[in-house]
Amino acid sequence: MESINNMDFTVEVLRQDNFEQFKFKNCIFPDLSGIDFIDCLFEDCNISNARVANSKFSDVEFVNCKLTGVNFSESKDFAFAARFQNCILDYAIFERKKLNKSEFMNCKIHGADFTQADLSKSRFQNCDFWDAVFSNTNLAGVDFTTSKNFSIDPTSNNIRKAKFLSSDLAGLLTKFDIIIK
Repeated sequence: MESINNMDFTVEVLRQDNFEQFKFKNCIFPDLSGIDFIDCLFEDCNISNARVANSKFSDVEFVNCKLTGVNFSESKDFAFAARFQNCILDYAIFERKKLNKSEFMNCKIHGADFTQADLSKSRFQNCDFWDAVFSNTNLAGVDFTTSKNFSIDPTSNNIRKAKFLSSDLAGLLTKFDIIIK
């Protein structure tokens, strides 16, 4: 696996439009538009507010990355497969994205938008979903038992076979404006 380390692409130009089996460590990215990333690892990178229009993310892993405000719904849908570990995904947009079987581990996902996304059979481990939006989202088979601060309307999302702790059921009843003691 080739490595690119400590690069600030707000100053340098990312010259390739296709990266396969690359590791990016401690890099800053303002724009990934039109670039294909296949079997790549981003570690300790700042990708916040980066443009990703027509980018391909196939078998890509993000570890300890800041991805605040990234609009993944603008990236290519074909073969989209990503794993996120210890990442900040605040206000990231996954609208209409097919993310089934994706992995999100130990992530902060405040205010993210999962409207009409397919998250079926995805893995969320120790994630914080404060103010995240789930609307017409496919959450079938998702395990939320180690995650927190989600508010999911069961009448407008598919939660079939999803797993929740009984102590977190209030997150499924927010819509009804009831008081639970």
